[in-house]
Amino acid sequence: MSIVEVKVPQLSESVAEATMLTWKKKAGEAVAVDEILIEIETDKVVLEVPAPSAGVLAEIIQPDGATVVADQLIAKIDTEGKASAAAPAAAPAAAAAPAPAAAPAAAAAATGGSKADVAMPAAAKLLADNNLKTGDVAGSGKDGRVTKGDVLAAVASGVKPAAPAATIAVPAAKPALPQVAAPASAPDLGERPEQRVPMSRLRARIAERLIQSQSTNAILTTFNEVNMAPVMELRKRFQDSFTKEHGVKLGFMSFFVKAAVHALKKYPVLNASVDGNDILYHGYFDIGIAVGSPRGLVVPILRNADQMSFADIEKKIAEYGKKAQDGKLGIEEMTGGTFSISNGGTFGSMLSTPIINPPQSAILGVHATKDRAVVENGQIVIRPMNYLAMSYDHRIIDGREAVLGLVAMKEALEDPSRLLFDI
Repeated sequence: MSIVEVKVPQLSESVAEATMLTWKKKAGEAVAVDEILIEIETDKVVLEVPAPSAGVLAEIIQPDGATVVADQLIAKIDTEGKASAAAPAAAPAAAAAPAPAAAPAAAAAATGGSKADVAMPAAAKLLADNNLKTGDVAGSGKDGRVTKGDVLAAVASGVKPAAPAATIAVPAAKPALPQVAAPASAPDLGERPEQRVPMSRLRARIAERLIQSQSTNAILTTFNEVNMAPVMELRKRFQDSFTKEHGVKLGFMSFFVKAAVHALKKYPVLNASVDGNDILYHGYFDIGIAVGSPRGLVVPILRNADQMSFADIEKKIAEYGKKAQDGKLGIEEMTGGTFSISNGGTFGSMLSTPIINPPQSAILGVHATKDRAVVENGQIVIRPMNYLAMSYDHRIIDGREAVLGLVAMKEALEDPSRLLFDI
């Protein structure tokens, strides 16, 4: 026998532990080299654990849901072993699965009711409290299910329990409680179902960081409105040639990134962070782009955004978006950042107050662009307007820098030629 150990991959310095998700193989099953055995969730990303060699999964040491640390042993592979017959043996267990489904019928029979005489959870408790069986009350719910209202009406009308001889079967009524599961496709509107689901590590980390941000930062938000017509005109004019040349569409986000970097250069404190009693000024511009994913909000980083072209920015954002949807973002892609941009306009948001992403000191919120009536040169005209919001840490950023920084972004968007001449 030749044993190869399967261990937890290296985690980032900021991640102390991770959670095992679901094993894709069972002990005794054959595995191929590099075949994914399990996924491990950290508070930032989901890591895949491939089989280091081919063979048989000899032993699973850490089960689903276990908390593990880097380099911890989680399984063993026998490279000379053969798949056991234990795997097919699972079939009888699967065949036994329908047994619980038979419980409703048995319970109904024990209580003297038909298959339809099934009590909803709240109704079952009332029946027990009043020494009644499902057969004593006519059900008005789906498929004849007895609801809480049916029991209350029956009690009010003076329905009495059946004869003591039949009451002997009442203890068997307890199995009726597992029949909480009414068909999910057609819930009884008279009930109030609830479901308790534990937070994922990512969601718990998001919650922790948001509370941390609000409790440690002196957050203020300043607003401004931007006429997006010049940017929209540029996109319309160059979209076809840009797509043909670079293989990616020219979106709005690259303009917002460029405008943000333009403002951060003018007002460096917006790109700074607090470190104890010091202000840490960053001589680089790593812009975090908030991206929604099935697991929650993630913020991958555009590193050295000041050195990126419009095409570079659009390609990187598209890459991050795809990785976020597939759960493939790496820890290094979400570590760091000196300023963030959140685009709630993608989902139709008109206005919001974004929360700073620690340890950063400012964040730009972008919203939906809508045609609005505005006044220009004394005349009411229709323009595509976007409300920008910038939240900032008032501990180190005064209102003057915050307002002027947002104005610089507004001016760059309303006259993109400023980006060419850095004015």
